[in-house]
Amino acid sequence: MTAPAPYRLLVVDDEPDLRTLYELTLLREGYHVDSAASVAEAWAQLRQQAYSAVISDMRLPDGTGLDLLRQLEQAGRSERIIVITAYGSTENAVEALKAGAFDYLTKPVDLRQFRGVVASALGRQVASPPVVVRTGRGHPATAGHGQPPAPASHSSAAGRPHPALQRLSGQTQVMQQVRALVERVARGMAPVMVQGESGTGKELVARAIHEVSARAEQPFIAVNCGAIPEHLLEAEFFGYRKGAFTGANEDRLGFFQAASGGTLFLDEIGDLPLAMQSKLLRAIQERSVRQIGAINEVPVSARIVSATHKDLAHEVQEGRFRQDLFYRLNVIQVRMPPLRERIADLPDIVKAVLERIARDAGVQPAPRLTADALSRLGGYAFPGNVRELENLLHRAVALADGEVIDWPDLGLSDDAFIESEWHALGSSPEPAPTLSMPVPEAAQPLALVPLPRDLVAHLDGVERDLLARALAQCRNNRTAAGASLGLSLRQMRYRMARLGIVVADQGSEG
Repeated sequence: MTAPAPYRLLVVDDEPDLRTLYELTLLREGYHVDSAASVAEAWAQLRQQAYSAVISDMRLPDGTGLDLLRQLEQAGRSERIIVITAYGSTENAVEALKAGAFDYLTKPVDLRQFRGVVASALGRQVASPPVVVRTGRGHPATAGHGQPPAPASHSSAAGRPHPALQRLSGQTQVMQQVRALVERVARGMAPVMVQGESGTGKELVARAIHEVSARAEQPFIAVNCGAIPEHLLEAEFFGYRKGAFTGANEDRLGFFQAASGGTLFLDEIGDLPLAMQSKLLRAIQERSVRQIGAINEVPVSARIVSATHKDLAHEVQEGRFRQDLFYRLNVIQVRMPPLRERIADLPDIVKAVLERIARDAGVQPAPRLTADALSRLGGYAFPGNVRELENLLHRAVALADGEVIDWPDLGLSDDAFIESEWHALGSSPEPAPTLSMPVPEAAQPLALVPLPRDLVAHLDGVERDLLARALAQCRNNRTAAGASLGLSLRQMRYRMARLGIVVADQGSEG
């Protein structure tokens, strides 16, 4: 693999043998390489020459790699820094990442990993075929590898923010801080922990970090850690070889290998059992995985972004989460605020959600909320956060008769406001006193129908079945199918788009 000529690297190490080894490895990759033996010597060369990246040992005769990193930061230099630390120096590695280092390596340096980290810092990646894996979220994710371009720009040519940052809607100060932090942490490889209540948009933050980074063209693998059965965790994360166990009919990559070169998003990391936490920690530390049934470990290079709605520091104190894993994952924390703390962003979010609903349904213009509906909606505490708002708007669009959504279309009762206010206060209203009367034995049901664990998903399933039956009876004529259910064509199209229903002849309206 030959690198384009513009890539010039600076290697800083006071041990001549190691310095020579790094130089020869990089020269074989086609890079231009300069070297230095101290902080002062390195800085003298940096004053005369711009470099694509700097690879520096942590301990140097006249300082540390962090000293060099801070000098570059103060000078506003754009070089990415890779720091080499002694084996087991977790504190030094974490300190380097927090200080702004792109990535770190531990001694003795694995040369394959060394080449991979340098290539990643330069936005280069070895091409490999696409991989499809299950993500524990109910649908497959395609890991499309390919040759990425130069490091991603955070802004468009017109000076506008990156589209991934624009999707983090809102102009409140707290959201401006979130976008600024996302833009900053996207430059490096430091593990990121996204903290926030359910429904706040933690995966949106993780995707923004990925898309703004130099790894944007590489795979983004999202894993719901709480959705994978415990006995399948190791196979899902690390993969397996054919014949490793009953049912292993072919080789399969795990999440780490599928995300190599890109980003591995570990959603609800706090739900992982302790035994798997230990194996995950080793994979992150060693940057390699061993498939079930394999003998050798395979190096991987994936940016780790985690998310949780739990207080992991408290989970550590209670012995339910490993302290060393928490230390590894929580290098940089991004807190996604609940919607009630940024209610001033409600108009922007509503507008963005309604435009997306209309775009997905292929309908223009996008529906809009009346001023009264938007004003009254601002008094709701949204215990389910942005996800609840999206579900609310989806249903309102489906039920509204026309392009304007008024307050009654939202279907929020006064009781909902009371419950949401109690939720915002961290409590719940006391139930009203009721008169308990014995039920005659003959009147009691012989069998109780089990309650659904997810009411929204259950109701969506019922609605999807009814729409599918109506379409089948009307030979996929949406106008006739909607009329049979008391729906207009517009309402029918919105509902089909929301529930993912596709008919054979999408052109048939009447």
